[in-house]
Amino acid sequence: MEIGDTRESIVIVGGGICGLATALALHRKGIRSVVLERSNRLPATGVAIIVHLNGWRALDQLGVASLLRQTSFPILSKEELRVLKRTDLISVLADNLPPNTVRFGCEVHSVKLNPGTSSPVLQLQDGTILNPKVVIGCDGVNSIVSNVMGVKAPNIFRICVIRGFTRYPDGHEFGSEFTLTRKDDTQVGRLPMTKNLVYWFMTRKHSSQDSAASKDQKLIRELGVKSVEGFPTSTIEMFQNCELESLHLTEYVRYHAPWDILRKPSRAGTVSLAGDAMHTMGPFLAQGGSAALEDAVVLARCLAQKTCVNPSGRGTKLMVEEALDQYVKERKTRVLRLSLQTYLIGKMFHTSSQFVKLICVVLLAILFSEAHGHTHYDCGSL
Repeated sequence: MEIGDTRESIVIVGGGICGLATALALHRKGIRSVVLERSNRLPATGVAIIVHLNGWRALDQLGVASLLRQTSFPILSKEELRVLKRTDLISVLADNLPPNTVRFGCEVHSVKLNPGTSSPVLQLQDGTILNPKVVIGCDGVNSIVSNVMGVKAPNIFRICVIRGFTRYPDGHEFGSEFTLTRKDDTQVGRLPMTKNLVYWFMTRKHSSQDSAASKDQKLIRELGVKSVEGFPTSTIEMFQNCELESLHLTEYVRYHAPWDILRKPSRAGTVSLAGDAMHTMGPFLAQGGSAALEDAVVLARCLAQKTCVNPSGRGTKLMVEEALDQYVKERKTRVLRLSLQTYLIGKMFHTSSQFVKLICVVLLAILFSEAHGHTHYDCGSL
């Protein structure tokens, strides 16, 4: 089938933020796609996503920013900064898609290229074979789609991240200010979402207890409370009174090294990647989610520009390949800088060598003199 047909011309693997945003961006350009999600419902993994100005620009292009702004008030900042519940973001993206765009219970077993045509061939776990014209891998850190492109598995920093919500029935006294507190190797960030709800995160070096606690939210809370001993009373109480069901522990921070992204192939035939599958990065800039939203906008724009050349609305394989090449070209510099900046911050936090820390500080000062310059990026219009 060609781009203009109504069946599985474009298959997006993964129904998380990136996959749904990509499908919505394509829908806004009049291009149909199908999202394959392995679970039986929309994914609810994670707690919240911090969205800087660049992320809001992408959400504006997707046509959902006004709805999402109603769910969280702005953080005191020079630019727009808010925190969104992941479930809110995913629900809004999904609700704006045409019916039956997302196919649940469709776990991809493998992605290969047809030796004769170089077209993608997807095999699902139930044995179903799909032959779409285009495959976009939005299947996260452990991407199956990236295997066809020979992408290296992500590296790890031995850094643990705990995230959660704390509700204050009578209101909190934090205003709308983002605070970041550090003691030794432990760092706690606090961002109010509403007058009654606060999102927080904690990063610290990995401990032997993290593996056992990762699936037990009571143990996660115990670890969190223990880790913030010596912090201000308000921080300790925030951990003690957190919403237990919201807690999420990430045992290791995974990332693609900047040089791996630089060497990464742009595509394999008409298969390409977006989001964490393309550029897994640490949480240190809070840009992983926003970068995925940017990917969606740029990818849809590139595909629409190429495939609309033909009056019939159908795109040839060559057009699609050119569109994917253009997409990767536009995104590579952006994600390379994000990945390098997060890598240096992560390395500085991860290493015990004072010399390595110094090198990281110097490189950050030289290469990223404007520490928050990454928020000024504009992915452009659809």
